[in-house]
Amino acid sequence: MSRPPGRKQENHKISRELLVLTYGALVAQLCKDYEKDEDVNICLDRMGYGIGVRLIDDFLARSAVKKCRSYSETADMIAQVAFKMYLGVTPSVSCSSAAGNEFSLILDKNPLVDFVEELPAERASLCYCNLLCGVIRGALEMVHLAAEVTFLQDRLKGDAVTEIGITFLRKAEDRKHKRNK
Repeated sequence: MSRPPGRKQENHKISRELLVLTYGALVAQLCKDYEKDEDVNICLDRMGYGIGVRLIDDFLARSAVKKCRSYSETADMIAQVAFKMYLGVTPSVSCSSAAGNEFSLILDKNPLVDFVEELPAERASLCYCNLLCGVIRGALEMVHLAAEVTFLQDRLKGDAVTEIGITFLRKAEDRKHKRNK
């Protein structure tokens, strides 16, 4: 079936508000399904991981970025390109280790919590946006960068900012030696 001439292909994008509302409903349902916050956190991380594994292909195709040569370039790429592309925000990046393998993404505004004022007292250990950690970890693993990704600070828990910590698990020198063998 052909398209009528002159009709442009529609770009199907989910609005940010719909994503945020849908995500809120997802977290609420997981909270009903699981008694422990740790179980909800694990489930959100797993879901995010699955999204990240698939999202990296879209990211690489749409962004046309070149290969990153260091962990700091990778952290900058995540913040300046990926977060901007998919969430419409650009977190600041800071390196938190002398080895250069630990970084923090600091979000002044987290779009996933636009309609959430605070977590209920009985859900104090819930990492509401843990899906983001899974997405980052899954995407990094698909480009052969093992990483540990966790929330270090969260506005929903009373912190001044939302901070996501990324620790690359192999040193840059280890990667170079493996390639040269």
